[in-house]
Amino acid sequence: MPTRDSRTLTVRIERDAGIVYAFASQPENLPRWAAGLGRGLTRAGEGWLVESPLGRLKLRFAPANAYGVLDHAVTLPDGTEVDVPMRVVPNATGAEVMFTLFRQPAMSAEDFERDAGLVAADLNTLKGLLEAGPR
Repeated sequence: MPTRDSRTLTVRIERDAGIVYAFASQPENLPRWAAGLGRGLTRAGEGWLVESPLGRLKLRFAPANAYGVLDHAVTLPDGTEVDVPMRVVPNATGAEVMFTLFRQPAMSAEDFERDAGLVAADLNTLKGLLEAGPR
């Protein structure tokens, strides 16, 4: 399979990388900052379910780790699995959160741009929540 268009979206957060990772790695916190993903997050065995405009999605997250890896897999209603690389890395006394978005087969350029905008908005919400919290 040939490589696909991709975009890595980043946000700097003025909080310790460990605090950012601890918050963002908890699926229960997703509804607070990842509106672009959907609503109604519920536990389902080893993963999670979320209601989205595309229908019910299944989510699987990387296990807790010391490297800031927040990778997750999203299974679409048609069974297609989309891998989503995501990282939290230290940036001086703060953190950098990086999310790589891949353009999916048959996705229009407009839909890819729309998805990038949703991810950027979600990352900015994460930033706002964490920077507003107690230090």
